[in-house]
Amino acid sequence: MDSPREKILIIEGEESARQGLQELLQTSGYEVLAPGSCEEGLKIAGAQTVDLVLLDTNVSGQVCGDLVAGFKGASATANIRVILLTPGGPAERARSLDLGADDVVPSPWDEAELRARVRLQLRNKKAQDDLRQKVTLAEEGQHMLGTAFQALAVTEKMTRDAFTLGRGLKIGLAVGAVVVAAMAAIYFSFSRRAAKETQRSYAVIARLNRSLSNQEDLVERARKLSETMAGYAANSAQAQKEQLEQQSRELRARMAQAGSQEADQLRNQLQKTEERMRQVTTESSQAEGIIRTYATSVCLIHVAVGFKDQPTDRPLRYVGLTPDGQPIHDAKGNPLITLEGTGPEVRADFLGTGFLVTKDGRVLTNHHVAEPWWKSDELRQLTEQGLQPSVAEMMAYFPGSPHAYVLRTEKISTEADVAVVRGDFGGLERKVIGLDGRKEASASGEGVVLMGYATGLDAVLARADESTVRAIVTESNGDVGKILDRLAQKELIRPIVTQGHIGDVLVDKIVYDAQTTSGGSGGPLFNPEGKAIGINYAMLEDFGGSNFGIPARYAERLLAH
Repeated sequence: MDSPREKILIIEGEESARQGLQELLQTSGYEVLAPGSCEEGLKIAGAQTVDLVLLDTNVSGQVCGDLVAGFKGASATANIRVILLTPGGPAERARSLDLGADDVVPSPWDEAELRARVRLQLRNKKAQDDLRQKVTLAEEGQHMLGTAFQALAVTEKMTRDAFTLGRGLKIGLAVGAVVVAAMAAIYFSFSRRAAKETQRSYAVIARLNRSLSNQEDLVERARKLSETMAGYAANSAQAQKEQLEQQSRELRARMAQAGSQEADQLRNQLQKTEERMRQVTTESSQAEGIIRTYATSVCLIHVAVGFKDQPTDRPLRYVGLTPDGQPIHDAKGNPLITLEGTGPEVRADFLGTGFLVTKDGRVLTNHHVAEPWWKSDELRQLTEQGLQPSVAEMMAYFPGSPHAYVLRTEKISTEADVAVVRGDFGGLERKVIGLDGRKEASASGEGVVLMGYATGLDAVLARADESTVRAIVTESNGDVGKILDRLAQKELIRPIVTQGHIGDVLVDKIVYDAQTTSGGSGGPLFNPEGKAIGINYAMLEDFGGSNFGIPARYAERLLAH
């Protein structure tokens, strides 16, 4: 037997618009009623079973909030959903949601978006109706169980010696308890299933918001980071050298006026200061050579991750986009996401670092850069909820190149956080970075140079002035790929270079104090000879003195097979 069609009530003041809505929804398989006034609509909602009301906010000049409340309270038993049609902007749509509407559709409406919104609200209504039915059954079962307990108490008081009868009642009560427990299990199972898609939505969007937020956030973060980077420049090797030179001059001046005993102490300080100055000069010269030779071989990697429902293989999508190209949000600011419809697929953007190691286009990076969900607690929650992440797109941006190059994953190490990706870099002239995985290539106390795109997109934007940043972000509408393309065209993509010293060399990691942060993962760690002795992969967030690199021998083994 066919199930009854959902019934939709249209309250629209303009006859042409009302007819258009009626025709659209009837062809979509719904039973549609389109009275000429709000009063007629309220009477219908009170007398018949109505599933959803499409209400024009300007109809009849009535207060929208009163109408919403009127339709929702028109039936004591029906769970009526209300979608408002409003020609206003975001502020007006937000106000409409505050008035109690279940959803808002901007007018003039898009057919595909309107259908999707209607389907979503009817699904939500069905889920709530089913839940109410399960709860009612559970309450009735609980009431029956309570009645049975009362009967047992009376029976036991009247006939304590009626063993057989008492035993039968107890068995009946046990069976009743099992039935109630089963009902409760069904209720909680259905409840979890009904909330599953919402849980998925918020988990993904939380990750998206943290990685890139909105356009204004990008501009503000870039501005603040630009100030921080200016402060870092004050602590560069050149600044250290100037401070040591100043300290040397002051020590010499004090020695000229000091007695013999104090002069000896000052002479020892001066010797240590000048030794440190020579070391800084040597390390600075070595770093400059490494930067000149290899900085253009260190690329920024952009990975876009999509999600599919494991049982159905359907991609996770946005319900729709606003006229300015942004995902449609609910009243709490969460983008509306679904496994149905034809909206744009949801993408999570991740940034990391890689470096060219062979002439045939192989690039070294981390496993967690090539597959961002690997050992990620946040994305693991999605897989546990039935969503399978996959790389939708992986692109490499090299300094000095005006466009991006497509990458594909070639090999992933089973021993360490290392991966090999490959691209077709035809026409791109870049030096190959050599690896040195020998034990003696790394030594405690030795200077190192680290290159990478620490802080990701923020640091790249921070190199431009604020007006340029704002123009790029606005033109790109906040899209990460488009922002990176514009930055590449303006030759603003260059790795951050930091210097430091090796603190310890362990079997599976190199510990050093060269500064880095998220986004720097996959960057090369150079020794003074200009060889990559490690691949940066982790840091201690609360202690800047310890960052970690995978020894290069793990990468050498991966490349050899």
